[in-house]
Amino acid sequence: MFSVVIPTFNNIEYLKLCLESIRKNSKFQHEIIVHINEGKDGTLEFIKKQNFKYSYSEKNSGVCVAFNEAVKKSTKKFIVLAHDDMYFCPEWDINFKNELNKLPDNSDFFLSGTMVQPFESYINLNCGTTIENFNEKKLLEKLPGIKFNDFQGTHWQPSLIPVKTWNKVGGFSEEFSPGLGSDPDFNMKLWNIGVRLFKGLGNCRVYHFSSMSLRKKAWNNGAKTFLLKWGISIKFFKKHYLKSDQVFHGVLSEPSKNLNYYIGLIKCKIAYYFHLIFKRN
Repeated sequence: MFSVVIPTFNNIEYLKLCLESIRKNSKFQHEIIVHINEGKDGTLEFIKKQNFKYSYSEKNSGVCVAFNEAVKKSTKKFIVLAHDDMYFCPEWDINFKNELNKLPDNSDFFLSGTMVQPFESYINLNCGTTIENFNEKKLLEKLPGIKFNDFQGTHWQPSLIPVKTWNKVGGFSEEFSPGLGSDPDFNMKLWNIGVRLFKGLGNCRVYHFSSMSLRKKAWNNGAKTFLLKWGISIKFFKKHYLKSDQVFHGVLSEPSKNLNYYIGLIKCKIAYYFHLIFKRN
């Protein structure tokens, strides 16, 4: 059905849980592709033994390179971008498939699922903050009773994109390596080729252990890179273009050029020139 692409960085126990959740909770058969960064914890040997497709970086290359390299090995029409600290909940793929059935053939779009997290977020349900205290039984019992609307914009990963759409924009921009800011940048590139369907599915869910990989080392200043590349902030893009966090009401249109828009735009330009002149290096 889908090519599920998962970067991993010395995170074998979370990766095993992620892969097991896909095996247990998927309705359809999927192609799994793992990009292994370093793999000093036995990840490389494990993936080889399990006969999953994989790409490999001897040193940590970050998620931008990881996604780009792994997607090259995809043989499916659609890719699902994920992370190794995600547990895929039941019917995740059914919800993606049902949404695909509503769309015209060969259309460009970006669909995302909804993260369930142990703190105030999209769906707040505390089933553990680490793999050691993860309560799978509680998650599977409590989650079906929680209602959540489809929403505008995206919750980034897990995300579903046609491979042809991915290729049109060249995948993730590696100037954002190791990865912060690369998701909104990817969405901006999609916007610029005319994509207007950015939709989060409230019933397509993963439990997220809150960026386990991000805790391992300092990352890049993605907000600054985005601002200098596009002339607007990530926050401005999400608010005025993607209409993020609003209940889904259809394909997006051009942003409304009202007073609020121009005030926000002026703030972006001030920040842009400040960074350009004083903080470029």
